[in-house]
Amino acid sequence: MLAQEQKKIDIEYSGFLNFDEANYPGAKILTRDDSQQIHIIHESINVWCDKAYYYGNENFIEAYGHVKMIQGDTINMSSKYVEYSGKTQLAFASGDVVLTDPTSTIKTDTLYFDRVKQQAFYRDGGTVVKDTSGTITSKIGRYYMNEKKYQFVTDVVLVNPDATIKSNFFDFYSETGQAYLYGPSTITTDESTTYCEKGYYDTKAKIGYAMKHAKINYDNRIIEGDSLYFDNNKSFASATNHIKVTDTLNHSIVKGHYAEVYKAKDSVFITKRALAITVQENDSIYMHADTLMVTGKPENRITRAFRNVRLYKSDMSGKADSVHVDHAKGLTQLINISKLSSTDAFATKRRPILWNIGNQMTGDTIYLISNPETEKLDSLIVFKNAFLISKDTLGAGFNQISGQRLVGLFNEDNDLETVDIIKNAESIYYFRNDKNELVGIDKAKSGTIKIFLENKEIEEVRKINQIDGKIYPESDFPEKEKILKGFDWREEERLTSIEDLFKDDPPLVLPKIKGLDDYVPQEDFFDDAMMERIKEAGKNDTINRAARNIPKKEPKLTNLLKSNTDFLSSDWFKKDVIVSSNSSISFDKTKTANELSGVASKNGYLLQKVAKTQGNFKFSIWLKGKGLIRIALQEASNDYTNYAIKDIKLTKEWTRYEINCIKENDGNNLRAVLSDIHSSDFVKAWGPELIEL
Repeated sequence: MLAQEQKKIDIEYSGFLNFDEANYPGAKILTRDDSQQIHIIHESINVWCDKAYYYGNENFIEAYGHVKMIQGDTINMSSKYVEYSGKTQLAFASGDVVLTDPTSTIKTDTLYFDRVKQQAFYRDGGTVVKDTSGTITSKIGRYYMNEKKYQFVTDVVLVNPDATIKSNFFDFYSETGQAYLYGPSTITTDESTTYCEKGYYDTKAKIGYAMKHAKINYDNRIIEGDSLYFDNNKSFASATNHIKVTDTLNHSIVKGHYAEVYKAKDSVFITKRALAITVQENDSIYMHADTLMVTGKPENRITRAFRNVRLYKSDMSGKADSVHVDHAKGLTQLINISKLSSTDAFATKRRPILWNIGNQMTGDTIYLISNPETEKLDSLIVFKNAFLISKDTLGAGFNQISGQRLVGLFNEDNDLETVDIIKNAESIYYFRNDKNELVGIDKAKSGTIKIFLENKEIEEVRKINQIDGKIYPESDFPEKEKILKGFDWREEERLTSIEDLFKDDPPLVLPKIKGLDDYVPQEDFFDDAMMERIKEAGKNDTINRAARNIPKKEPKLTNLLKSNTDFLSSDWFKKDVIVSSNSSISFDKTKTANELSGVASKNGYLLQKVAKTQGNFKFSIWLKGKGLIRIALQEASNDYTNYAIKDIKLTKEWTRYEINCIKENDGNNLRAVLSDIHSSDFVKAWGPELIEL
């Protein structure tokens, strides 16, 4: 390195040579002639320009006018002005700067080029053009030439014919066209918009992954999940773990832990605790199955549920092997297993079943018919082996009706109002008087039976074309006559809550998602090694020209708070709050976060005073958990005036919260406060910081 630093800049060609010691002491003033530009060489780099000032003692050159700098056969840079130190091998270019290599082009107004690290850097806005991958703009950009990697920060936008990508932290590999996104980011195409806070996109293959609050919007469908894979060539996406697919037109939601979505086919396949939710104004319908498929355009959408289907609504529930829903027609079909005949030992158990208030209905196939506009249930039809059972209101017996087909009509409250049993109808009905005394038990056979219900109970039974029938006193009713053929009371299977949809499922084991590496912030371009080079370059000179365009480093701000990784410390005053020391993984992935909880119904708090009576202050802290708490900057005595406060609703993600205040000199010190901590709150806290700006 020392040997390299000693090599002098060579003036290969200059049209004219002048000196001006009064204005440019120690400089050779070089000017081009009519035949060609000035040509300068140093360490395999060539520079051409119209005019230059060469400071031989400092091994430093300033180049003006149509400047071109070429390194080897790969890096070409043009600009209006360049200054270059042969000691540091650092170039600074300004004015319409364009740097190109075989895979990309950088355009900016000012650019730093470090030949030692083989990196280029801009910080005041720039554009990178990559032939097939598109154009990238950002406020800050850095190019790692050896790795062919760009790292962009702040207001990053990539535009190509196929997609527009926006992010604040964006790593891009120019040879492969692969991009890594960090922080709130969007990928927008003609077909979809993808959002994530950690993601990957291959601009050549048009495929990618989205993680952390990831979602894809396909016009009328929104797909959310822990991990999303998408292929924009096929308008296809798959999702893994905690999936939610929302149909914004049909007001329905499908959930599960693995899903595939084909936009072109308008289809969704979902499994692993698959759950479909039809959102209604007052009462949603929930359907769970091993597998769900939703297909068709919004106006002709079909939902299919396969294997072990369960339905739940506040006033109705059901089970079937399969369910078919035609949303446009408002038709829901509960279907029996086709490969099993009705005489199969398992067929009765697997036969579709519905419970509505006190009524149980079974049959080979059940249709639920609703109004597509209002989404209210109109009627139901049970085909083949229809069987309706309701328990006698006071006794141990069962009202029963069976036949080949059942047609039920619902009232405005979604209660069964009338039921018709058609063909080969049989019935057992317990008659009671106004005092609820049992009058008799009617057992009959008819062509058709019509039932009227009121207040969710059977009010009247009409038998049409009665073939046979008899009313028995309870004491004379034979035991063997108490149930009809095919009777199967399945009350123990009834679903009474949403949780019951999953009660027979095997334990859920979700795959562990490897995911993408966390974002690694840019190391400082002007790092200690570079600053040492710059310092060394000017140690024997009155003026260090090599340092002229190097930005001044911001002074390091000191945290005024002590013990910022341990709230148990006596530096923190605590009241009505319980602190668990270093019990959680903090934002920086070390086990240094504290857990805080309140005591009973009291308002717990902790605080720390600092000896500052005036100034501009910022208080920040990392928090996550559950509950509502408050951070504040307060006067440390007298009436504890609040200089700044923020009420915070905690979330399950680590989030950095901050407040600022300007404190006048009132003679009172300042304190940072974390308050409103109750026993119902669950708070994880880490890294409190109070700095004077």
